[in-house]
Amino acid sequence: MTRGFEDLGYARPDTDREARMGLPEVVYGPGKTSEQVIGVVRSLLAGNEGPVLVTRIDPDDAAAVTAAVAGGRYDPVARLLVWRPAAERPFEVVVVAAGTSDGPVAAEAAAVARAIGLRVREVHDVGVAGVHRLLAVVDELAAADAVICVAGMEGALPSVVGGLVGCPVIAVPTSVGYGAVLGGVTPLLAMISSCAAGVVVVNIDSGFGAAVAAHRMAVARR
Repeated sequence: MTRGFEDLGYARPDTDREARMGLPEVVYGPGKTSEQVIGVVRSLLAGNEGPVLVTRIDPDDAAAVTAAVAGGRYDPVARLLVWRPAAERPFEVVVVAAGTSDGPVAAEAAAVARAIGLRVREVHDVGVAGVHRLLAVVDELAAADAVICVAGMEGALPSVVGGLVGCPVIAVPTSVGYGAVLGGVTPLLAMISSCAAGVVVVNIDSGFGAAVAAHRMAVARR
């Protein structure tokens, strides 16, 4: 290893990232062979002390990687591989999914948040088409240190939650919905345009990005 990274030829794992940012580099699974993922994971495990994660990895590749690198645990719903999950810190995130179809993205957010040491509670199917379902859990949301709102369709849920609670709200637009949803662009623009001031918006379907945003908030609170 040199200059804070290891040159594997096909990849240069950033072994210095944990020292800079508090978490090791996270591996994005798609587009990599299982052999490449194995090499990167081994490098990150050797060069860091914290959790090592592989996101969006399919079951077959996950099985090959865990067979080669001991200690990994796979969550098939979140499509997440984890080694050395972090110790829990006193920062609670509630992950709220508007509908059942938003579940895989919400599962990624929850699983990543747990793996990097956040306390997580999950609330499912409280979209604004039946807003009474959301109102029934407002006290639970308001007590959190941050709320991650996962929604497709018209993307209204984060605006409603943002107007009801005082803690940080991280909005995740999903690609769930019919044609005019435009693969998640419609909820993305709606969330960016929210009249609930201060709602933070991450990329389409990025449960991972929302969890890491919450982690940054937790680190800043120390």
